[in-house]
Amino acid sequence: MNPLERWRLTGKTALVTGGTKGIGYAIADELLRLGATVTVAARTEADVTDCVAKWRSEGLNPRGMVTDLSKPDAAETLIASLGDSLDILINNVGTNVRKPTTEYTNEEYRHVLATNLDSAFALSRAAHPLLARSGDGAIVNIGSVAGTVAILSGLPYAMTKAALDQMTRYLAVEWAKDGIRVNAVNPWYTRTPLASPRLADPAFVQRVLDATPLKRIAEPEDVAGVVAFLCLPAAHHITGQTVAVDGGFLAQGLA
Repeated sequence: MNPLERWRLTGKTALVTGGTKGIGYAIADELLRLGATVTVAARTEADVTDCVAKWRSEGLNPRGMVTDLSKPDAAETLIASLGDSLDILINNVGTNVRKPTTEYTNEEYRHVLATNLDSAFALSRAAHPLLARSGDGAIVNIGSVAGTVAILSGLPYAMTKAALDQMTRYLAVEWAKDGIRVNAVNPWYTRTPLASPRLADPAFVQRVLDATPLKRIAEPEDVAGVVAFLCLPAAHHITGQTVAVDGGFLAQGLA
């Protein structure tokens, strides 16, 4: 293989859930500019339409699907809409409700689990035949450092991210025989719409910076670059890994 081809995704097809905002948008944009045909899935039709129009105006090759992946059977319907080709699945869609554990309603708990975890499980299962047919399939699950340590993000959110890490390891082993690599990327605080309420508090931002050796808040592109690398031919022998994009947060300890 030409060395440059190891760093391109020309001819590959990808699905990015939650792909119209924040980290999901940055991932979709990165994959598109590396040559992939990318389907972005999100709940809001206007967001999907606007993103697809913007990318097409730049000569890129996106598709858009409107769906709510917290709903039963949504994953199977979405995968069926892709036709017979899928090389890359990015399980990015997520939500959160931040409050003390004793204050969650059953509905809030179930909604966070359905959106963050159930959707990734259902999509991965539904996509398995297409990814196996690819012969070079890749799944990247977007987790969080909240799945490793307590960061007061809300327990249901943290539970889903810890479960995604284990799903990553398990499927990497089980599906290796099918030519499917499975990895996870786990960000620390990143400038996204989901994190914006916390990052609007200067005192909280200072706490985050004090705990981050690189002393800055991540941008969505910081996460997208790592995700894209894990999808490239250059990462062909990497599977079962969780990569923290955290500016050194997990490594610091008491400093």
